[in-house]
Amino acid sequence: MGNDAERKEYVLSEFGVVFRGSVNHISSFGWNFGQFQEGILDICLDILDRSLSYRKDPTADVRRRNDPKYVGRVLSAMVNSNDDRGVLQGNWSGNYSGGESPSSWNGSVDILRKWKDSGFRPVLYGQCWVFAGVLTTVLRCLGIAARMISNFNSAHDTDGSLTVDKYLDSFGNPLNIGSDSVWNFHVWNEGWFVRPDIGSQFNGWQILDATPQERSTGIFQCGPASLTAIKEGDVDLNYDCPFVYAEVNADRVTWTYDTNTGKKTKVYSKTKKIGQNISTKAVGSNARQDVTNNYKYPEGSEKERAVFKKASEKLNLNTFNAISAKGPEAVNPNLSGTLKSKSPEPKVGQDVDLVFTLKNLASKARSLTAKMTAWSIVYNGKPIHEVWKDSLAVTLGPQEEKKFPLKISYAEYQQHLTPDNMIRATALCQLSEGTEAVVEGDITLSNPSVTLKVLGQAKVDQPLKVEVVFTNPLNEEVKDCVLQAEGSDLLAEKLKLDAPPLQAKQSTRLEFEVKPSKSGTKQLLVNFSCDKFQDIKAFEPINVSA
Repeated sequence: MGNDAERKEYVLSEFGVVFRGSVNHISSFGWNFGQFQEGILDICLDILDRSLSYRKDPTADVRRRNDPKYVGRVLSAMVNSNDDRGVLQGNWSGNYSGGESPSSWNGSVDILRKWKDSGFRPVLYGQCWVFAGVLTTVLRCLGIAARMISNFNSAHDTDGSLTVDKYLDSFGNPLNIGSDSVWNFHVWNEGWFVRPDIGSQFNGWQILDATPQERSTGIFQCGPASLTAIKEGDVDLNYDCPFVYAEVNADRVTWTYDTNTGKKTKVYSKTKKIGQNISTKAVGSNARQDVTNNYKYPEGSEKERAVFKKASEKLNLNTFNAISAKGPEAVNPNLSGTLKSKSPEPKVGQDVDLVFTLKNLASKARSLTAKMTAWSIVYNGKPIHEVWKDSLAVTLGPQEEKKFPLKISYAEYQQHLTPDNMIRATALCQLSEGTEAVVEGDITLSNPSVTLKVLGQAKVDQPLKVEVVFTNPLNEEVKDCVLQAEGSDLLAEKLKLDAPPLQAKQSTRLEFEVKPSKSGTKQLLVNFSCDKFQDIKAFEPINVSA
């Protein structure tokens, strides 16, 4: 890597920013990589020494540790615990009892130390950004330039078809058929190194993914897949290029399924939905840098379609002609619709006001019945609990558009929301002529914020006061209030403070001290939780003078 600013960012920086949410609601929070903190290098070497490769043949393994593609692949397997009692156990159930909720973590240092201190038992629990945060730490610690990448509407194509299939029943409820899915977002890593095995034109950023999604040569590991190979459709190259290619390029197909007869009906396919707003932290700032063009040519362009065809042929797929014809993006050739929150930023604790819009694209009147459901979901699209349902009879004149206000009350969703704060609303529109259309919308609810203030100038070895303020926005008490804080070279270990219950509309002010141990720019991260709101995060850069 020839750029000094990039080397400082991708090897030397001990903190960063994670982007998550949904394609229309991208949020960010800080992450403490802490690759130069006490004991972390030894733990990173422990990870290598406990890998399946080392256990099988220690001499051969150590001999290959000068090869970043080998080391990266081993680490992508070891950061998850699926095959080898690695660092983190994944959990996407919505129930995180027995461990930590994945969204509660603020950084990698605490996780890596817990793994070592427990006698190398997997830490509970992780999800994609946690795996990616830990892998960033280990890669940077070992001298490999690394960054985190967030892909919105990320496909999980389990059968290598370059299509992701979703099934609904006759009421619009999601069905658990097949294992394909579309994640609202997914976070993986890029590492920067050369690829003598496949040619110098594929040097540079390489995709590595420690989240256990699919097996590769028998174990849960992924990459390194050359970023250039993904963009150019060279999916026949090592390693795991077809899976990564599908994450950003697959087509999404929605079906209805009759549970009585077993008949499935294709409702629509979307060719532009997958792989949007692919994001990473900008060099030298906390801004979001869009890197979608690194992964693919502009959607729908001749070049993008040519690459898709090339990838399909390399994978010996016969589906290219069927799925590449750019049909209308509307849910039905004669009907379009949207299902959105009325507010640009709906909040946890408030009713969710929806606007359901339908437009008849045909030159004759149409009648339909819309069966509507809403489910709380985990960010990987897994439905957890139905929170609302309704139905609507609609008649639309030629070319007519109508808007319908809908409401999901706080009482309906409050018990079933996951820490991702996501609700998926679906309307299955059954038209009088027997055809069907689907309108779908994801709503991400915002938590209230916490205010983080540093009181004074930061100097090495001098205590510095920090203040955190939270206001309860609800008309009811919140309890079980806990504040966690961490930051490399600011706190020796993670700090945990309990706070008393908060009455309706009441504020709490929590103070603690940090004691910087090194000069330079540091990052302080806090995480506030209570029984009604989980994992409200804030982070603040602190410039420490000598």
